[in-house]
Amino acid sequence: MNFTVGFKPLLGDAHSMDNLEKQLICPICLEMFSKPVVILPCQHNLCRKCANDVFQASNPLWQSRGSTTVSSGGRFRCPSCRHEVVLDRHGVYGLQRNLLVENIIDIYKQESSRPLHSKAEQHLMCEEHEEEKINIYCLSCEVPTCSLCKVFGAHKDCEVAPLPTIYKRQKSELSDGIAMLVAGNDRVQAVITQMEEVCQTIEDNSRRQKQLLNQRFEALCSVLEERKAELLQALAREQEEKLQRVRGLIRQYGDHLEASSKLVESAIQSMEEPQMALYLQQAKELINKVGTMSKVELAGRPEPGYESMEQFTVSVEHVAEMLRTIDFQPGASGEEEDEEVALDGEEGSAGPEEERPDGPEGDHESPLPAYDSQ
Repeated sequence: MNFTVGFKPLLGDAHSMDNLEKQLICPICLEMFSKPVVILPCQHNLCRKCANDVFQASNPLWQSRGSTTVSSGGRFRCPSCRHEVVLDRHGVYGLQRNLLVENIIDIYKQESSRPLHSKAEQHLMCEEHEEEKINIYCLSCEVPTCSLCKVFGAHKDCEVAPLPTIYKRQKSELSDGIAMLVAGNDRVQAVITQMEEVCQTIEDNSRRQKQLLNQRFEALCSVLEERKAELLQALAREQEEKLQRVRGLIRQYGDHLEASSKLVESAIQSMEEPQMALYLQQAKELINKVGTMSKVELAGRPEPGYESMEQFTVSVEHVAEMLRTIDFQPGASGEEEDEEVALDGEEGSAGPEEERPDGPEGDHESPLPAYDSQ
């Protein structure tokens, strides 16, 4: 049933009036402008009383100084655009009135006093009975209709109710539905806000855990570097000790060789002596020296394998395998923080044997093998 013929233009007029009313609302009192209406330099409008209230709030000493003797006015900001309004000694009363807005308000109030709703109702006519108004509501068909339709027409066997009753009921239902929908939107917005906070917390916690992870691995690298330096120092000490011993033996053998060579040279020269008496005077001493020199026992030589440094071989395969097992430990964030504090406090004083790499194997002994000195 079509009962909206001739109703749309009137609805359009009502909508236009509502839009016009929104343009005539004062941003201070949120009511329609009251005369006189003043126009600010920024072209926004205010009730003079509201403008004076804003001015007095921004210039609390202006009244106490007396408006008749003040040579300069004060200033305040437009509540709509925050533009600074500078007034002369007359204050708000020096602002120009906006007569156009005042005239529009008068016209609006005159139009608003007309019975718009009664005119709208006059256009709600039944399609089957053109002279009958739509005044009842068919509960069975859920459509508005007229009395004749109930008595003689298509709705004579239907249950009906007064139109205002159904109007109020459905309007109340729609209002309740809107309230529920708005409440649901508020809950959804609260959930969105909460999830945004969760995202921010995830980013913050991730950033913090990345820093902790870098610190842990830097600590591991520091332990490895310290241990490597100690092992290199131990190997260097062993090398120096062996070199000193072997070089001492080389000097001893060299001195013996030099003395023996000189003795051999002297003996050869003595054997070339042609005079027997002169030879015999030196021969006995040379024979004794040669015998003694041939019987001199040197300190010996380094034992076989003395030059080997295989005892300083370090096996790191099991350490590397253990490092590959380092993984995250869910639910241990608090313990990791305590361990991090302890690790930071011990880095300056504790030796490498006291420090332990963090990770799943943290309870084992130090994975860095000590060298085997012989």
